[in-house]
Amino acid sequence: MDHRRLAHRSTLDLDDVIYGVHAVEESLAAGEQLRRIHVGDERKRDPALRRLLEQARALGILVRFEERGFFTQFPYKAHQSVVAVGSPFPYITLDEAIGLRRGRGAALYVVLDHITDPHNAGAIIRSAECAGVDAVILPERRAAGVNATVRKAAAGATAHTPVARVANVADALRRLKKAGIWVAGAALGEAAQDFTQADLARDLAIVIGAEGYGLSQVVEKECDYLVRIPVLGRVASLNASVAAGVLLFEALRQREVARASAP
Repeated sequence: MDHRRLAHRSTLDLDDVIYGVHAVEESLAAGEQLRRIHVGDERKRDPALRRLLEQARALGILVRFEERGFFTQFPYKAHQSVVAVGSPFPYITLDEAIGLRRGRGAALYVVLDHITDPHNAGAIIRSAECAGVDAVILPERRAAGVNATVRKAAAGATAHTPVARVANVADALRRLKKAGIWVAGAALGEAAQDFTQADLARDLAIVIGAEGYGLSQVVEKECDYLVRIPVLGRVASLNASVAAGVLLFEALRQREVARASAP
């Protein structure tokens, strides 16, 4: 199926779509600019949608009730008969990302080194939001941007997590280091430290490599140090999004320990 033709027929720009009840609710809660929301006729009086519809009306967002045929043409199946059309995703610049401090204490960033699977990218953004990161940084090319699938996989986290897009990941790491941010790359091999022994409590950017390839050589060279998660089974490595979650919450654990032991 040609998604561009489908978008023309259904008046949907698929890059600007947010689908699923929870993802749309989070977008409304975060104040994202939604142009309209399409809801299935069968859900007009669904109690589960009461809050969503009330929020939309209060914000003056157009709600269109659609017949089942509208959603059968939609290429993403987990839509729950709720599809919102928003504005293009509001990426921030790297300079803006460096200037952010969402929480107290040490800075924390996640950098994606050409993650192409939108489900992985969305899951990483979800973990990053739960860990309270300052921003996620990803490349403009050969990588998943924030599209409908990423927003769905992120379960609403893209509405709350600043995301910067950069032309070159290695250059972005150099700029982070100039700003006083340490860079730790997730890797395998003897050169990498066990992740529980590495210092993840400082101002830090954690770099996650591409699925199946890991960190590119040029990106790995820019890392201040490498960290590994021990794998005891027969599969060589963890899924990229799982690895990101493990490292992020180890960073949080170390920071809590540091705060508790501070005079």
